[in-house]
Amino acid sequence: MRWLGSFHAEWTKLRTLPSTWWLLTATVALTAAVGAAAASSLTTQVCPTPTACHEDTVKLSLTGIQLSQSLCLVLGVLSIGAEYSTGTIRTTLTAMPGRWRVLVSKALALSLLTSAAGVLAVLSALALSRLILPAPPPVDGAMFRAAGGSILVLVLVTLLGLSLATLLRDTAGAITLGLGILYVVPVLSHVINSPTWQHRLQRWAPMPAGLSIQATTNLGRLAIGPWPGLGVLAAYGVGVLVVGGAAFRLRDA
Repeated sequence: MRWLGSFHAEWTKLRTLPSTWWLLTATVALTAAVGAAAASSLTTQVCPTPTACHEDTVKLSLTGIQLSQSLCLVLGVLSIGAEYSTGTIRTTLTAMPGRWRVLVSKALALSLLTSAAGVLAVLSALALSRLILPAPPPVDGAMFRAAGGSILVLVLVTLLGLSLATLLRDTAGAITLGLGILYVVPVLSHVINSPTWQHRLQRWAPMPAGLSIQATTNLGRLAIGPWPGLGVLAAYGVGVLVVGGAAFRLRDA
């Protein structure tokens, strides 16, 4: 009953925050709009038929995930960062002293909401792209893997935001560090001259590794396979959540 009560409290707090719905709505809209814009860049000259098309049209349709994951990161940060900034975290811990229970309940509530928004975002992006693409890709296992994996990417990035905010106890600092982890490291992999380090960063940086799950063609050319890449992102999200949870357990609020 304690776990159920804790989850209900965190679910109520999260769903009554206006910023939650703004961020989730923006995640759906941005994913669909960027995917449609990317799909419209292909013409019949470039992609006459699905078999003659050299572009990974499924991955292209899901391009918006690269941007909308930043909104999920902010959602995760605000879920506990707002409580630290207003001091209401002390009220939360007075009502629910079990700190691991509070953190796990926040993670579950965030995961459910982000999954629902992720499903809408991915389905919207794929449906719009199929209307726009000159040669829509076949609906097969690779597409389902890319679609389901993209939803998991959004959930894991949300948990990464929650973890960083729990660890740093500062909203601005957690957002800055999270955006740096997601976007600066991939940029560095394209700037440095060493092919060895480029390959290492593509394999072990959370965003390029996690987004390898979207690839449906030329898998042999990837720096890391789709599922191992998603595992790297999961290790970042869950690993930092465990470290943040330990700090949350030991420090004063």
